[in-house]
Amino acid sequence: MVVGQAPAPQPNKGKRGLIITLVAVLVVALGGGATWWALSGSDSVASGATTPEDAVTNLVQALGDGDLLGAANALAPGEAAVLADQLTQSTDELKRLGVLDQNADPSTFSGIELTVTDLTFDSQAAERVNDHVTITKLTGGTVTVDADLTELPLAQEYLGEMLAEAGGAAALTDSETFDIGSFVRQTGEPVRIATVNVNDEWHPSLLYTFADYFLAEAGLSWPQESIPAQGTDSPAEAVKQVLQAVFDSDFTRLIELLPPDEMAVLHDVGPALAQALENATRGPSGIQVLDVQTEDSQIAGGTLATITTLSLQVPGQGQVTVTKNGDCYDLTAPQGRQRLCGRELGQQMAANADGSASPEVLQRVGESLAEQGVGAVTTEVDGQHYVSPLRTASELSMSLFRGLTAEDFKEILQGAN
Repeated sequence: MVVGQAPAPQPNKGKRGLIITLVAVLVVALGGGATWWALSGSDSVASGATTPEDAVTNLVQALGDGDLLGAANALAPGEAAVLADQLTQSTDELKRLGVLDQNADPSTFSGIELTVTDLTFDSQAAERVNDHVTITKLTGGTVTVDADLTELPLAQEYLGEMLAEAGGAAALTDSETFDIGSFVRQTGEPVRIATVNVNDEWHPSLLYTFADYFLAEAGLSWPQESIPAQGTDSPAEAVKQVLQAVFDSDFTRLIELLPPDEMAVLHDVGPALAQALENATRGPSGIQVLDVQTEDSQIAGGTLATITTLSLQVPGQGQVTVTKNGDCYDLTAPQGRQRLCGRELGQQMAANADGSASPEVLQRVGESLAEQGVGAVTTEVDGQHYVSPLRTASELSMSLFRGLTAEDFKEILQGAN
């Protein structure tokens, strides 16, 4: 918990809820979670370093500059491309919704300042996972977080409401210092940060760090071999084979179909992950993917493959085909035909809603989602096409935003409290 420097009037629960919700939306939309804030760096660390420890040090010492795009560029290149694209798109969308000031710039983001001093590493204990991944061991130093939420690049309307509901600027200003050495002594373990070597330069990696902790929690070691990437000759075929791999519970094939650059971590951790997933599932479903047709459009960093036709052979039911027609989906099966359109989807969303948004808002969202359709984002690497889970998830979140107006978004935000 962040400790304030001076006591201040506390807002009531409902008012504090709006503040928390708004800040949470900003954090998620502008980079994928709290770790993104913790890695805000500057252009000075946009390139790699000569050693794993230097890679971490360069990034962490730049904290506080508020250059989110610079921080993305400091990460492993595959991750950097995804996060930078997501950050840019999210900023543009939040400007459209009237949440961010029109002059908001992810390269000079303000509101949270971090100062890092005296970092130390146990270089002798660094773990060489393979020829391109090393786990560094951070053992000491301090991180001071100074938060002044009044400096967030919010539109004046939201900033005014935040100040009024918080009871003044003092309630939105806090500071805390985190002692890494003390944490290490308490836990008995150093802070593990994964670094990746790309083109003879070392970069910190969020995804490899997460994977390293996942393996440790599961009591597993890094696999000695990886699952090589094996793509397809088109976006539609990549989507088809991913669906078939899911229906077959073939997690090895599923990992093969992921991009070798931005999803390199899953290829390296693949053998252990595939075995764990296979042990947790019931096995193949028996469903066969007969045909997948897509409408392809270029988006930032890849191709959006929107499914227009999906045909399945389902055990005990026969052939089932779903076809997209405008904002409607037609389902054809031996039992008959059904149609689901955006209007009906909106009505279903409204019927199952918790009251945070009006039926009219949910109606528009449902119609927008149905019009945009269901699909996946694929990327091309060395002439092969792969399905990108990170870009697909980002595109899904953006599609939800696109169905809203500025008034809709504010209504949902207020209703959540």
